Amino acid sequence: MSAESAALSSRRIEVAGGLARVRARIDSARRAAGRVDEVTLIVVTKRFPAADVDLLADLGVTDVGENKEQEARAKYAVVQSRERLRLHFIGQLQSNKAGAVAQIADVVHSVDRAKLIGALGRHRGPMGRPLDVLIQVSLDGATGRGGALPAEVPRLAGLVAGQEWLRLRGVMAVAPLGADPDRAFADLRTVSDAIRAEHPEARWISAGMSADLEAAVRHGATHLRVGTAILGTRASLG
Repeated sequence: MSAESAALSSRRIEVAGGLARVRARIDSARRAAGRVDEVTLIVVTKRFPAADVDLLADLGVTDVGENKEQEARAKYAVVQSRERLRLHFIGQLQSNKAGAVAQIADVVHSVDRAKLIGALGRHRGPMGRPLDVLIQVSLDGATGRGGALPAEVPRLAGLVAGQEWLRLRGVMAVAPLGADPDRAFADLRTVSDAIRAEHPEARWISAGMSADLEAAVRHGATHLRVGTAILGTRASLG
């Protein structure tokens, strides 16, 4: 076996092990919460190469996440398994990048301003299929890490719902640094319930990462964004 083949085999074993452990954690959390519905695992591939993305697809992963438009655009142009994957954009989104993201992503989790909604809608139209959108919620009253204040979310949800080429799917949040994730995700569930009262189709709750996925599952998360627990410490793309 060549050195390259040995490295690929070792990486496959490493990633498969991480994936199995995370799936087991999710199943255990679902049972503990008495949930029988499915929870979608989004593997965050930020700063990992296209080869890892293709490996994940071979291991049965269907949903992957990226944080940066430039990295995602370059990487997924060479990912061989792109047609088998749903690409979630989960990072903070700048208005001048919205057009590019609308063309490469299948889902955008980080919509938190009206200006983004208009830009995504305009640039998605030529694609001929709707873009799934979640409203990012700030759970600590600050917006520096992205996210709209809870009081703003209903207005933004209405704007998304009014766009022909956007499809409102639900809400997303990151637990504030140093906060109790159970309390944070309980608050997110409250925001989600209010949005679903007006938009019954907006059922997704994107919450939970490597360190706090169990808390997210307890509070109804439908989508988990996990990177490190599966792929290891962030690699450098040079």
